Amino acid sequence: MKTARFIPLLLSLSIGQALADTPINLTHSATPNARISISNVKGAVTVSAWDRNQVQVTGRLGDGAKPLAIEGDDSNMTIKVESQGKSGWFNWGSDTSMSSTTLDVRVPKGASLDVDVVSAPMNIDGIDGGSLKVNTVSGKARINARSPSIDADAVSGSIELAGNADKVNLQTVSGDILAPNVGGEANLQTVSGRIRVSGGPWRKLNLSTVSGDVQLAGGLAPNGTFDVDSMSGDVQVQVPSNLSAVIKASTFSGDLRSDFGTVKKVEHGPGSELHATAGAGGAKMNIETFSGDLRIRQQD
Repeated sequence: MKTARFIPLLLSLSIGQALADTPINLTHSATPNARISISNVKGAVTVSAWDRNQVQVTGRLGDGAKPLAIEGDDSNMTIKVESQGKSGWFNWGSDTSMSSTTLDVRVPKGASLDVDVVSAPMNIDGIDGGSLKVNTVSGKARINARSPSIDADAVSGSIELAGNADKVNLQTVSGDILAPNVGGEANLQTVSGRIRVSGGPWRKLNLSTVSGDVQLAGGLAPNGTFDVDSMSGDVQVQVPSNLSAVIKASTFSGDLRSDFGTVKKVEHGPGSELHATAGAGGAKMNIETFSGDLRIRQQD
């Protein structure tokens, strides 16, 4: 019968429909400071810390994705959403055939995380003690954690960092960087995104931007270094009244104003510069802009 020819096709279609948007419910034992790698192309990733020595994954697996598993041992494990399509150079677009996958992951408080997403928003909450490394293309990354080290990269997605991190490396292309409590060491880079960062006292702070505006607020540790380089973005720096630092600042065509020292016009050519000493002058501050305005203010 002709209908017999269609039975395998109907079976394959029914299996595919059954796998579409499949519920996820996985668990794996974990050490208190396990390192966990999570990868998702599109959808969403939420990571929450709890007091159990266990990793739990719930959510919905999108159509076109391989069955999900937690791979590895108790101290080092991987959770990766992969396409059922073939891999390789001639199948580089196979991931686009997948529907969105939502991952809700519970991990021990002291865990360290490596999270990679493409067009998936990312939320990390409650980590206390582990290091974090995250990478996103267009999804927003929100991180609320107490961590010795946070490394986050984004292209068009923004990075919002709450909690406290002693050492951060935050980089975006067009996404904003918002971090209200950064201490110790900070490396901040963006092309056109805004930077709003406060914290300190900083032992070392490096910041560079092309056209994004910058607002920095915080103090420097004794003998700390503070370097800011901006092309056309405006820069506003607020420092405490007990600042102890040698301040060097300059702008080529922007407006320079400072609550410390006296701003002078460059003798030959356009631009303004500032050389000032606050307190004993233990730390070093170097701030340069090309066409952006620069403000150095003393906090009330």
